[in-house]
Amino acid sequence: MDLRTKIAGIELKNPLMPASGPLVGSYEKMMAISEFGVGCMVGKTISIQGAEVPRPCIVANSNSIMNAELWSEFPMKYWMNIILPDLRKDLKIPLILSVGYTKEDMEILIPALDGYCDAFEVSTHYVGKDLTSIGETVKTITSLTSKPVFMKISPHIPDVVAFAKVVKENGAKGIVAINSLGPTMKIDAKNRKVLIGNESGEVWTSGPAIKPVALAIVNKIKSAMPDFTVIGAGGIETAMDVVEFLLAGADAVQMLSAAMLRGKDLYQKILRDLPDVLMNLDFSSVRDVIETPLQKGEVKYQPTYPVIDGRKCTLCRICETICPYFAINITNKVEVDINECFGCGLCESKCPFKAMSGVL
Repeated sequence: MDLRTKIAGIELKNPLMPASGPLVGSYEKMMAISEFGVGCMVGKTISIQGAEVPRPCIVANSNSIMNAELWSEFPMKYWMNIILPDLRKDLKIPLILSVGYTKEDMEILIPALDGYCDAFEVSTHYVGKDLTSIGETVKTITSLTSKPVFMKISPHIPDVVAFAKVVKENGAKGIVAINSLGPTMKIDAKNRKVLIGNESGEVWTSGPAIKPVALAIVNKIKSAMPDFTVIGAGGIETAMDVVEFLLAGADAVQMLSAAMLRGKDLYQKILRDLPDVLMNLDFSSVRDVIETPLQKGEVKYQPTYPVIDGRKCTLCRICETICPYFAINITNKVEVDINECFGCGLCESKCPFKAMSGVL
């Protein structure tokens, strides 16, 4: 199975790479992640000064990570003197350096780091929402390097397409979508306190929980700008997730939080599973997925009603319990009152035995 893809002209052996964060904050960490077979490497965000990080700083929920980290705890000079020379020599895959955050920072960071990477990624967490300011920052960055620049969009940006157009007009070669959600908060009710966070009790949330937001933003940008590179990020934890992001419009994907939730070898597992998932979905390659149009917009307004497969149904009563229209009653079988049923699809989506069909 051919897993190759391209981002802004950079050839990748497969579409999976880590996202910027704790797992890619040193030479040793990045080399270890590269051993899992990823197609590209992304470093932890570098700024001129190292970040002062509150401890503890990371909490796991069932399907998300909440993180109070900012950027790399190491300053730019440490990266240049200790990490990057050996990494550039030993790493056998393309390297994207994440940098931040102000225009003034970029005027120092970009020239200093330009010789160590194949591309730059810039987060907008601290750039704000003003598109004029963002455009000026991108223009400054792209004037200082011939390497591709990918702007990482935060979900707080009101108009993601306008953002993508502004960064493209100012020289960026693509978008990474999306950054973590925030600010968010984790409360310890027993002890009446915020569990982790900055002075305001704020953290950032990432992981599988934010996948629906990420997919929508990826698709919105790619639908408006089909020739602009989009790297999907936010919620990937399986090979099927990779395929969904590619169908939504991503040219490659980043994953970090799920590897912190499920184990660092998740990169290897996803890449091992991806060929079979593609084959089972009748795709011949990663490129085939990317070039397949995503069907959408076929909206109907008349309801269809659930059909019950009695061979699969166990009368578990989940559908009856969750039905928001009180249309399902269970005695010795599932009965759907079509006078009350709204055709919403909740029961079919929640049936653990796939005994319902006909609505979705």
